[in-house]
Amino acid sequence: QGQLVESGGGLVQAGGSLRLSCAASGFRFGINAMGWYRQAPGKERELVAVVADAGIKRTADSVKGRFTISRDNAANTVTLIMNSLKPEDTAVYYCYANEVIRGASWGQGTQVTVSS
Repeated sequence: QGQLVESGGGLVQAGGSLRLSCAASGFRFGINAMGWYRQAPGKERELVAVVADAGIKRTADSVKGRFTISRDNAANTVTLIMNSLKPEDTAVYYCYANEVIRGASWGQGTQVTVSS
């Protein structure tokens, strides 16, 4: 079974930056999309940014212009650069990968806290 290992996250002041990275391993079939979701306390998990094959990206309106996602298909990694962070960006961030045939897999989550 595939595994997603996340790194990055932490505590930062508003206006600061953080970098999240995720590495996928053990996926028997190909991965056709990787990205990040987040879940704040009391809220549903929501898409932050995802990169599909051919470089097609989906980015939440709330982070456009501030967050940048990149994916290395050969290495099966995805990185999220988060700039101009706001307190409302505080959440647990989950790495996401969609494996052909088997579907979605999730990382264990990493906490991002933005203080005002």
